[in-house]
Amino acid sequence: MKAFDWLKKVELVEMKYCFYKEDPIRPELDNKFRTDKGRKIFGLKLGKDIIAVMCFAFTHEIPKDIKELDLLSYDAFMQATHRAGVQGNIAIAYTVWSKKKGGGKRIVQEVFKMVKKSSHLNRLVTLSPLTQMARDFHLRNGAIEVRVNPTSQNFEYTIENEWWKNYLEHTKKWFKLKR
Repeated sequence: MKAFDWLKKVELVEMKYCFYKEDPIRPELDNKFRTDKGRKIFGLKLGKDIIAVMCFAFTHEIPKDIKELDLLSYDAFMQATHRAGVQGNIAIAYTVWSKKKGGGKRIVQEVFKMVKKSSHLNRLVTLSPLTQMARDFHLRNGAIEVRVNPTSQNFEYTIENEWWKNYLEHTKKWFKLKR
């Protein structure tokens, strides 16, 4: 059995709450904030255990800080009442943590798949702390830096490029190209 075989057995689940004091990035945000209008919590489940957590807000714009995230997700939620419940077209991941090595990367991959399948979400962007660790994590996992703010930084996992990449691979096979 390989060291990371357990990653094949995980499942992405929506959660009603998390143990927010375990969040090394934003422990000050309680469950009410994390599940309030326009926000959700997702976990990576392995058996009965949650081994990674990612919290989201759904917006129409990219926030520069938590206060702006709160306002933008509330605004998108209120607009959704006029759009059959469709909240925001941007999923903003504002915190992620893992209890097991490899869990952080895997939850990013699973959420990316979920956003790609969504009929209304077209962007996956982070509101990350202004640390080198956060920067390295997102760049290593394929994100593009969008901007650096006074207290945070934003990275985007590009969805449109994924479609183009798949199209290019199919074209290469069709024309029997090796490159």
